[in-house]
Amino acid sequence: MPLTNARKTYFPPEDILVEVRQALAEHAAGEIDWVTFVGSGETCLHSGLGWLVREVKALTNLPVAVITNGSLLYLPEVREDLSAANAVLPSLDAGTPELYRRINRPHPQVTFERLVDGLVAFRDEYQGQLWVEVMLVRGLNDSEAALRAIASALERIRPDQVHLVLPTRPPAETWVQPLDDEGLLRAYTILGDIACEIHPASGIFDLSETESLVDAVVGIITRHPMREDELIETLKNISPGKVTATLTELEKSGKAQVVERYGVRFWSASPAYYPALKPKR
Repeated sequence: MPLTNARKTYFPPEDILVEVRQALAEHAAGEIDWVTFVGSGETCLHSGLGWLVREVKALTNLPVAVITNGSLLYLPEVREDLSAANAVLPSLDAGTPELYRRINRPHPQVTFERLVDGLVAFRDEYQGQLWVEVMLVRGLNDSEAALRAIASALERIRPDQVHLVLPTRPPAETWVQPLDDEGLLRAYTILGDIACEIHPASGIFDLSETESLVDAVVGIITRHPMREDELIETLKNISPGKVTATLTELEKSGKAQVVERYGVRFWSASPAYYPALKPKR
């Protein structure tokens, strides 16, 4: 996928709003906790995001969240777009320019200093909940020096919470590993009382209102790879007698691939690139 840093209308915002309205109508009260915007890529690159957040807020009393890498928060118009959201979850995985570039591999125009300055500016203006996500990778940002550098940046940003997350979904590089218990304890000790570990989402996904199970699954795994056991449980819930047939159809469609990480099988969209790894069929 080409690396871009240009804001534009990647998908018609009206079409996205129609899908949100449909999802809200198909679920009873209490079945949905949040409406969350997350992109297949950086969410804030979509220039219609602010309009979408406000339109969804007009549709429902449910809280609205935006997940972002934070790289565009230096722009006043992006900060304004996110101002109506109930929670914003930007990433901060490094405390130095060198580690930021090594871990996040940003667009050449994106710098660590601009990222942090944007987060500080957003905190100064934003009235909602700011929850900063820190992805911890063994051997990269889990040393005392690396964690203290992250803590120093977080002191400037003043988030309401710090969410420590681990690379549980298959990362692009095979050498990426989550922290061990010692590294996680070190992170808690240094990052302070507002840090908490966020476990990956689990359970079944709602595919009940779709005509094509294969296309519905591809829509999910295009955004986030899905553990095979979760996929099987989801298919059992929808159509118990068609699990094997659906997996076979998904594999033959050419739209999906199976990737193994940490001894666990994941389904991912075929265009996703995993270097130094042959997909397991």
